This record gives sequence, C-alpha cells and structure tokens, in this order.
Amino acid sequence: MQSYTIGQAARLLGVSPDTARRWADAGRVATHRDEGGRRLIDGRDLAAFSVEVAQSGAAAAEDDASYTTARNAFPGIVTAVKLGDVAAQVEIQAGPHRLVSLLTREAVEELGLEVGVEATARVKSTSVHIDRT
Repeated sequence: MQSYTIGQAARLLGVSPDTARRWADAGRVATHRDEGGRRLIDGRDLAAFSVEVAQSGAAAAEDDASYTTARNAFPGIVTAVKLGDVAAQVEIQAGPHRLVSLLTREAVEELGLEVGVEATARVKSTSVHIDRT
C-alpha cells in the first residue's frame, strides 16, 4: 500500500502542509511514522479522508482566491475503482474536485490504479466553461 507524507497529502487535498499537519495532529486522519521519523498517511486512509474533506468544503474554504479557472491536469488520489469485464470506472479526488473517468479494464490494470494510489486526471475538451465569482 502506498503511503504519503504530510506535504504530499496536502498537495492532493488542495491545502497547505500546515493545515494537513493540524488535521493529523487533531486525529482527523491517521498517521504513522517511517524509519526516518516522518509522518505518513496510508493511501486508503487518505482517499477516504479526501472525500470527507471535499464533501465538507474544508479545502475550498482555505483558498480565498475569488477569481479562478481550472487547469487541464488534476493531480489527486484514486478514491474508487469499479471493474467490469471490459470497461472500468475510476474516481479521483483532486482537492475539492471529484473526477470520474470511464476507461478500459486493461488500462486500469496496466496503470495499477487502485484506491489510495496517486494519479492525475487530464481533461481535454472542446467546450470549457469559466465562471467568475
């Protein structure tokens, strides 16, 4: 099982490392220490916590920027994989963004995608909407 440092988890959650550290200190997400003494979060725990954070809006609340546009690459963590005989559905939580992709089962297996694995969703679209709040 892949584990993540506090800094990596913060990037995937869309928050500062200080915020991720406070959440870990408060026991909101379980951590353990590696042989070097660094605090790590198991991938499955981080995946579940990322969904919780996104649903509560906690990550978005930290970002005070009121003008924004989405980028085409969304680094995040795999939160669900549903395999069929030929096709598969993969969900990625990228900060406050939940992305769902339909792809072949073969691609999922070749990439080693499973809950808790870091992945990047790349979006190509001929129609992009930009909102200003």
